Amino acid sequence: MHCPASQTPDWLARELLPSVPSASVCDWLFNEDSLTRRLTELSNGGFSVTPLREGWLALRDDECALLDVPPGSLGWVREVYLRGNGQPWVFARSVAARQALQGSGLDLQQLGSRSLGELLFSDQAFTRGELQTCRYPSAWLPAEAMADGLWARRSCFSRGPLAVLVAEVFLADFWPAAGC
Repeated sequence: MHCPASQTPDWLARELLPSVPSASVCDWLFNEDSLTRRLTELSNGGFSVTPLREGWLALRDDECALLDVPPGSLGWVREVYLRGNGQPWVFARSVAARQALQGSGLDLQQLGSRSLGELLFSDQAFTRGELQTCRYPSAWLPAEAMADGLWARRSCFSRGPLAVLVAEVFLADFWPAAGC
């Protein structure tokens, strides 16, 4: 799922977007509350996490840049679907640089089908960085979810030297469920 550098999106803060999406879309893209909690509420408790892939992999260039590690660095990569009532609503990719993660005491390998967001929001030591958004490259999505122009957001959660970058891509089936 490597994407050529020419396809790397520009992750932008809200005030830098060339065109701002509707207010209802912005509410999901830029809301700083726990997405897990919001999806649980929207699905009336029918929220679940389906792990797709996780392991030590080379991080993408945009991830290395944000995590301030050399290009091609290894990191823990976790990709999941966040589901509402069984339907994939969000594709999430979370990454952390190997060196920072190994000394942190945080064991992402043990999450299984639990939500990483729940863990990050329950640990008061984590601070959340600025939300950025883009139109996510379809080549970076799982084959069954590939679509052009999907809105995505990302932010970095930090605790001391550890930074966990979380990107969330809102899939096409999500917006009707959210009434957008």
